[in-house]
Amino acid sequence: MRPSRNQSLIEALGVEIKVRRLELGLSQEDLAGRCELDRPYITLIESGRKQPTISVLHRLAGALEWSLAEMCGRVEVRYQAMAA
Repeated sequence: MRPSRNQSLIEALGVEIKVRRLELGLSQEDLAGRCELDRPYITLIESGRKQPTISVLHRLAGALEWSLAEMCGRVEVRYQAMAA
């Protein structure tokens, strides 16, 4: 059974956040500190088990040195690749 569109988008978001975090050489703890979030919350987002609010997405994008638009664009590309 394939995941729902919503779940697939959440998973694509998590993958992109993790990939970018690793590109920047950040640990989950580092990223959490940059956005004033708890490390377990970062784990849940990266694993696709938590759907962050728009304000959390904005903080994550800034901490990952992205604009919110760039983050969304990367997630869309990842989502399309996963759906193919």
